[in-house]
Amino acid sequence: MYLLDKQLIFPNPNLAPSHGMLAIGGDLSVERLLLAYKSGIFPWYNDGEPICWWSPDPRMVFDLSQAEPMKISKSLRQSQRNRGYEIRENTSFEAVMRECMNVSRSGEAGTWINEDLIAAYLQLHKLGHAKSVEVFQEDILVGGLYGVDLSESGIFCGESMFSKSTDASKVALMYWTEQLKSRGYRLIDAQLYNDHLASLGAVEIDREVFLSYLQ
Repeated sequence: MYLLDKQLIFPNPNLAPSHGMLAIGGDLSVERLLLAYKSGIFPWYNDGEPICWWSPDPRMVFDLSQAEPMKISKSLRQSQRNRGYEIRENTSFEAVMRECMNVSRSGEAGTWINEDLIAAYLQLHKLGHAKSVEVFQEDILVGGLYGVDLSESGIFCGESMFSKSTDASKVALMYWTEQLKSRGYRLIDAQLYNDHLASLGAVEIDREVFLSYLQ
């Protein structure tokens, strides 16, 4: 375990054990966050605890080189067409983060999103490094996702998504997957395995393979 100080540096992510916890400490400055993501590292910690930095092995991703990187069911297509959803980009970044912070998730107590993270990612967003996709229904925000955009590497680092209406988060992800694929991106980083992501088509790849995309 590495203890970070004010020096803007991270240890080699390949030094992290398979669960991924690499270092603690440091800060959430724009410079450190960008260095982290460009190095295959992301912050994840509980409110009131030191900042923890992760690079798990394997890594969960949506592979945009595949013909169908996301599994899209007939019912999801119907939701997209029939529920009156309107999809927007980067119009409500902070609102999306706050909805992700407040949404109740099965099997999880609390959230890793806190006010410090919101402030930090808002700075990334203002500088064009973090983006959101929003789903509106009758002009009410009902779903969305946000993450860090590594356009130079063709990777979008997904952070979180939420849904307050049937399939709204899936519609956001479906839209964004199709958009990123059409724009020449190679991966959506989904970070850690969970059954929900796997059901949507995300796959695990070795950490070294993931890191090679960043070089």
